[in-house]
Amino acid sequence: MKKSIWILLILTGFIAQAQENIPYQRPPEEIARLLEAPLTPLVTFSPDKNWMVLLDRSDFPSIEELSRPELRIAGLRINPDNFGPSRTNFFIGIKLKSISDGKEYEVKGLPQPLQLSEFGFSPDSKNIAFLQSFADRIELWNIDIATFTAKKLTNKRINGTLGDGFSWLSNSQSLVFLTAVNEASKAPKESRIPTGPVIEENLGKKAASRTYQDLLDDAHDEALFEFYGTSQINQVSLSGQEKALGVPAIYSALNPSPDGNFILTENIHKPFSYLVPAGLFPQRVHVIDINGKDIKTLAEIPLADNLPLGFNATIKGPRNHNWRADQPATVYWVEAQDGGDPKSKAEIRDKIFESSAPFSSQARELISLPLRYAGISWGNESTAMVTEFWRSDRKIRTYEINPSSPGTKKVVFDRSMEDAYGNPGNVMTTTNQYGKSVMMINADNSVYLSGNGSSPKGDFPFVDKMDLKTGKKTRLWQCEAPYFERVITILDSKKGTFVTSRESLTDNPNYFVRSFSNKKITQLTNFEHPYPQIQDVKKQVLHYKRDDGVDLTADLYLPAGYKKEDGPLPTFLWAYPREFKSSDNAGQVTGSPYTFTRLSWGSAIYWVVRGYAILDNASIPIVGEGDAEPNDTYIKQLVSSAKAAIDYGASLGVVDPTRVAAGGHSYGAFMTANLLAHCDLFKAGIARSGAYNRTLTPFGFQAEERTYWQAPEVYFNMSPFSFADKIKTPILFTHGQADNNSGTFPVQTERMYNAVKGHGGITRYVLLPYESHGYRAKESVGHTLWEMDRWLEKYVKNANKPLDGTQ
Repeated sequence: MKKSIWILLILTGFIAQAQENIPYQRPPEEIARLLEAPLTPLVTFSPDKNWMVLLDRSDFPSIEELSRPELRIAGLRINPDNFGPSRTNFFIGIKLKSISDGKEYEVKGLPQPLQLSEFGFSPDSKNIAFLQSFADRIELWNIDIATFTAKKLTNKRINGTLGDGFSWLSNSQSLVFLTAVNEASKAPKESRIPTGPVIEENLGKKAASRTYQDLLDDAHDEALFEFYGTSQINQVSLSGQEKALGVPAIYSALNPSPDGNFILTENIHKPFSYLVPAGLFPQRVHVIDINGKDIKTLAEIPLADNLPLGFNATIKGPRNHNWRADQPATVYWVEAQDGGDPKSKAEIRDKIFESSAPFSSQARELISLPLRYAGISWGNESTAMVTEFWRSDRKIRTYEINPSSPGTKKVVFDRSMEDAYGNPGNVMTTTNQYGKSVMMINADNSVYLSGNGSSPKGDFPFVDKMDLKTGKKTRLWQCEAPYFERVITILDSKKGTFVTSRESLTDNPNYFVRSFSNKKITQLTNFEHPYPQIQDVKKQVLHYKRDDGVDLTADLYLPAGYKKEDGPLPTFLWAYPREFKSSDNAGQVTGSPYTFTRLSWGSAIYWVVRGYAILDNASIPIVGEGDAEPNDTYIKQLVSSAKAAIDYGASLGVVDPTRVAAGGHSYGAFMTANLLAHCDLFKAGIARSGAYNRTLTPFGFQAEERTYWQAPEVYFNMSPFSFADKIKTPILFTHGQADNNSGTFPVQTERMYNAVKGHGGITRYVLLPYESHGYRAKESVGHTLWEMDRWLEKYVKNANKPLDGTQ
């Protein structure tokens, strides 16, 4: 078990080997005001499209909240006091808005303080169920839309440790939910005296796995996982009638059939594993009826701690069990035909099967797939679309099938996953009589496709109408400059009305009603600009080329009021490399020049108010065409991409090439350390929560499928740790002490910092207590921005000038 421990905030100082124990610091006021700006509400729509729900989002939690007890076991993070996830983002306010007349309605009787997490409309759109979190419990509540009144549905405590806590039945009158069967005060206690060593053994079986965090460590962890994971299925009606269904188990999925007569369950059982997270533990896929009677066990899925290597690897037996959304009670699933091994030669990789209630007849094969199954969209008894993909060559293909006539398939889309310009979009969906999402199929046997509309000029989202028989597409609507506008939902397919979210460089995203038949537009929301202080900041999408001819882009931000005659500016380049198998696809433009500027907690854009030019989202494509792998020439392409961005910005007269910083988070931090090790383009670097020694992720990382033993030179040459002695440019490292991202253990930054320090480099290491891969506490985020600002001011803007005050 990972213990909750007191951790000092140890910040290694500017002077080699010095340390500081200082309290959390607040960033400069102009940055702090942006960080603390109010959040725009989340918007969702009822299934019948009569209601819009506006949910107020919670601000950053405090470090006190983040420091509360937490179990980090089996790849999960559990709040041991309330049997829920320990790091949840809550909604703290809710309103309903009528789409027909625009009136807003407050909800009465809400629990206080509101901490709403999971929520869902009833299929008839007359009720909204939600989970309310308290310190010692999670409760199930309901909002009656007829009266706009909330009430608690049951006194039982929800168990949310493994996922979904409740589901509506299709009658819209009842819900099924998972309850905790144990009391937190009775959790297993760990003996101070061990009963023996922890032993793992492998008897010659290949069992390679990627690097996971927060795994089970010992028998006590196993006992805790079983204690907190065990739950009971219950049913409750809106009138308050309750009953228990089945027996307690470690349920990881609870899925009622579309007709509401059966429940598909997945429950985890022993043997558990110390090598993989709970999602790969043995599972029993089982069906019970709505009265709790056992119907059939559909599959016994074994422990998946010996998957073959590769991104297309999967388990050997049945997987991905789910209900057909268009049928009353039919389960479908997928089975690998190649043993789950992408290295095996096979004409057919996957097959999809189905079985209908009462599940006594032999399973029926629906379709065989030459590539790996990626998903299915159900329409009706004669129409569904199945997607397959293959990671190594980036192939993705979609078929139309007739479920009533299995075995035949028609190719609808066949393209590269990297080809943004050729992306036809996704079939739009509607809610059927069961309350399930299905393809929206029009009376003329056509569907709507909604896509990003990527082009050399940027993204211009669209809606097409596609004839399912001929495949002919007709453009019904497309976003137009100077806006970025995307379709959210179809309101009425017969009238051709739909809702969009529209934004511009100066307009916060707001919601509008449109029609395919005319250009009339009706505004539904009026969310104000949350950052008036950057309303006049200039944004421009730059287009330039790398020295090998690959097209690149970057988003350039310039301070409000800046003029070229003011001279070139200190610059902050922020990026995240991506791998491609095609130079042409790598050079495609994605994103829009007209999007509103949003500031996340870790954005580089904050420094535009400090007088910097920002090269945000600078494209760093790593390309390997044909038999070559992208990472074979990672360093060369990395450096040339960065150089192209700086050179082009300098040619415009806005970037001072002698005062540029590089920065990134996670794989972007890895990029930053490599840039400082292999070029002299930068004055400083900021690397947040990265991995720097690839021998510590030996079975693959990011998009690299080869193991360390298959490509040792690639792992060595890509690891900035191998070249720590070359890093003489000042580099700031930050990392969350509780990072649970695969591969980015905090020891990665600790060892990298020590390596740079040991060779006389200028460096600083900030370890943030209780933080994970992304930082959440207001104190942690503010302090991180303070550290970044000091680093940029000292080593970039004011290079060779000492900072005022203490160091």
